[in-house]
Amino acid sequence: MPPTDRIRDHAGQGAPTVAAQRTRRRLRADRARQLADLLRHQLLTGGFPAGTLPHESALATDYRTSRNTVRQALDLLRAEGLVDRLPGVGTVVVAQKYPHGLDRLMGLAETLREHGHVTNEVRTMGPAPAPTPVAERLHVPAGADVLYIERLRRLNGLPLSLDLTYIPLDIGTALLGADLENTDVFRLLEAITGRRLGHAEITLEAVNADAHSATVLEAPRGAAVLMLERLTHLADGRPVDLEFIRFRGDRITMSGLLHRSL
Repeated sequence: MPPTDRIRDHAGQGAPTVAAQRTRRRLRADRARQLADLLRHQLLTGGFPAGTLPHESALATDYRTSRNTVRQALDLLRAEGLVDRLPGVGTVVVAQKYPHGLDRLMGLAETLREHGHVTNEVRTMGPAPAPTPVAERLHVPAGADVLYIERLRRLNGLPLSLDLTYIPLDIGTALLGADLENTDVFRLLEAITGRRLGHAEITLEAVNADAHSATVLEAPRGAAVLMLERLTHLADGRPVDLEFIRFRGDRITMSGLLHRSL
């Protein structure tokens, strides 16, 4: 066989081998992600009450996969800060995420009352001219003063969210002397107006923490945070509370019950 033919033949044999190796690595990475998703759910729902995960070989048997795939899945969870590996102990749960429901209109303290005590550090509070987008959504004249509040909210002493709130001043003035450190704004709004809150429009997305948010939340700069934008209305439809809430993504998980309607 001429040398050039031997080279072509060797290349032809080698190319599928390299491609096959890449395919195997991709498939293993896919399986590791799938397994990480399943284990994450168990971690967040108390599936490992003792705080320690089963041995890698047991996980491989339970999920019918290889130990290499299990190791990759655990590496993904370790990178998220959910688990760690301790010599002589194994893989342990080191972080907890708290559930925040999206199917009921509740304040943070109401939502997380079963998981500990929520406190509020009021960092800024007072009248401020409403930016045009805020004025439009709260149905007040552009440039009119609204009550602006910035709060750092903690659960059991740990920073959980940074809340920026805008409230029409005719309602917000009464909040100036209220106990915002220990009371949800929702409860105060209902007490001040004498009316129930009705509904809220929400938007949820992931954003990177800016320098200010990261410092306040004690999170790495640029870390992903969950941004919840919420416009809350009284039962009669009046918008009374526009909030931009940045949650630490490593300490909160959002959930809801959805019904299909065509």
